[in-house]
Amino acid sequence: MSRPFLSPYLTMSQTSMTFDFCTVHRKHFTTCVFLPTLAVISLTAAMPALAETDTQPNVALDLVWENHYITEGRNNLDKGGIAWAVASVEHNDMVAYAVVGRADQVNYTEWNAGLEYTLHLDYDIEATLGYQRLEFYGDERASDNEFFSSITYNGLDWLVPVVSYTYATEASGYFVTLSVYSPWEINSQLTLTPYVSQGFDFGYSSEAHDGANHVQFGLEAEYQFNLRSG
Repeated sequence: MSRPFLSPYLTMSQTSMTFDFCTVHRKHFTTCVFLPTLAVISLTAAMPALAETDTQPNVALDLVWENHYITEGRNNLDKGGIAWAVASVEHNDMVAYAVVGRADQVNYTEWNAGLEYTLHLDYDIEATLGYQRLEFYGDERASDNEFFSSITYNGLDWLVPVVSYTYATEASGYFVTLSVYSPWEINSQLTLTPYVSQGFDFGYSSEAHDGANHVQFGLEAEYQFNLRSG
């Protein structure tokens, strides 16, 4: 299952707090009330000796907690939430990462490890390509491989459209997400970003339905701390 921890225009070395407020599932014709479904506290540990030049790698650690584990329009746990730890190393346009998640109310543990590469194309277009291995431990043991990509247009500061694609080998299906983000910089440290996403499922999360899967509305709040040495 795809696990997008940060927005496409945020790097894993930034410190942020994120809240998702409302999700609409079309196939059930129900609308949730406004409540935070995701709380992210990213704690970045950057090595001072490696932070002097852009060509040196950046090492980051992110800690994440979600009160519901919802991806691709489905709740992956019977009850409760999940806590995550994310370790990543970024060098130039390549990111290698490892993720472990553990549910807080049910028997479930998930491990992810992957690589992601960013391509800087013409006309303010940025593309990413990646692969990740997923291992699931709980009442049932499972694993999967995912190949993913995205295209982001950065020509407008206040409107960022993103198209994301994920293919899972075990399910032999893919999932497409169309998103629009609107970042607003309140000050040098705080940025608020409302967004809307439309998901399309083609054998990825359900074999019984192909097409529109869910619509999600949300608000992300990013607060960046200044970590200085010396």
